[in-house]
Amino acid sequence: MAISMYQASVPQLKKMLVNLTTILTKAEEHAAAKGIDGKVLVEARLFPDMFPLAKQVQIACDQVKFGLARLASVEAPKFDDTESTLAQLKERIAKTIAFMDSIKPEQIDGTEAKEIKFSIKEWSFEFVGEQYVLTWVIPNFYFHVTTAYNILRHNGVELGKADYLG
Repeated sequence: MAISMYQASVPQLKKMLVNLTTILTKAEEHAAAKGIDGKVLVEARLFPDMFPLAKQVQIACDQVKFGLARLASVEAPKFDDTESTLAQLKERIAKTIAFMDSIKPEQIDGTEAKEIKFSIKEWSFEFVGEQYVLTWVIPNFYFHVTTAYNILRHNGVELGKADYLG
C-alpha cells in the first residue's frame, strides 16, 4: 500500500518542529545556566557565509508553510522574519504548527502530479507534487533543522541524537 502525500509529509515535519522547539528550550536553559545572553545563540552561525540560527529556524518553518500551502492551494501565513530571541523562534514554530493543523489530509492527498511553480530571487522552480515534497520540501527542511541543531551543539548546548529525533 502506497503512503499518502499527507502521511509522507505532515506527521514527520510536525514531529521535527516539535523536536526543534524542545531543542530551543534546551538552548534557553543553557543560556540561563551559563549567564549567556540568548541573543548570542540566536545570532550564532557555523561559518561566516552561513545563515545564523534565527534564519535556519525561519527557513525550516517557511519550507513547511509554503510547501503545504502550495500543495493545498491555500495562502501561506505571512511572518515578518524579525525573531531575535529563542522564545520568538519558538513562537514562530508554534504558528507554523497551527497552520499545519489547519490543513486537512484531503487537501494534500492526490496532489502527487499537481504542478508546483515558484521563484526565489532570480531562480524559478517547477515540480510535480510528489517530486516537490520528496526532493525539495523535506530535504531543505531537514537541512535547516539539522543546521540549527548543529549551531546550538557547537555553542555548547548539551544536545544529543535523542533530542533531534525526539
